Amino acid sequence: MTTTVRATRRDATANRAALLDAAREALRRDPAASLETIAAQAGLSRRALYGHFASREDLVAELVTSAAERIGAIVSTVDDPDPRRAIAMLGAAMWDEIEHIRALAQVAVRGPHRESVARALAPVRSRLRRSVDRGRAAGLVREDMPALRVAGLVEGAAIAVLDEATSSGLSAHEGRRLVMLATLGAAGLSWTEADAIVEGLR
Repeated sequence: MTTTVRATRRDATANRAALLDAAREALRRDPAASLETIAAQAGLSRRALYGHFASREDLVAELVTSAAERIGAIVSTVDDPDPRRAIAMLGAAMWDEIEHIRALAQVAVRGPHRESVARALAPVRSRLRRSVDRGRAAGLVREDMPALRVAGLVEGAAIAVLDEATSSGLSAHEGRRLVMLATLGAAGLSWTEADAIVEGLR
């Protein structure tokens, strides 16, 4: 009996992972891909999909939250002695994880699952705040408002790029560059300063 239960749990875990993998691939190709398409690509029925995700929104939220968790897991390796470079690198790391589901990520960061996404991104926000603090201490980041507000503006700039990239169809490369420029601009750098930082990271 115990062996059967364990096998069932393994199957359920494998099926969920297969659905998420299929969703990433299907939505990368077509943001409007149907649940039937995703289930079929995973080798499962739509009914099986609904056994794991109650709605398309729940599936998307899981994709975005898992991307946020991956960002949180790697954020400790995303740093630089120059806090301006560190800010740009954080923006690029976030972009790399979500650009393939950019249209869906827009919904997730503002929708009913935004709190779970925010929790997953907590390590990123903590690292961003430290980079802002270091930049202010060195006179490299704007000091005309509280550090927490500056960090919020930087995060907001990254989300604005996500919106722009989705509506205008920016390529992955263009979006990555823009998110670095925008976050540095929000941190108080001029466009020429930001451009020099980004060019140095190529």
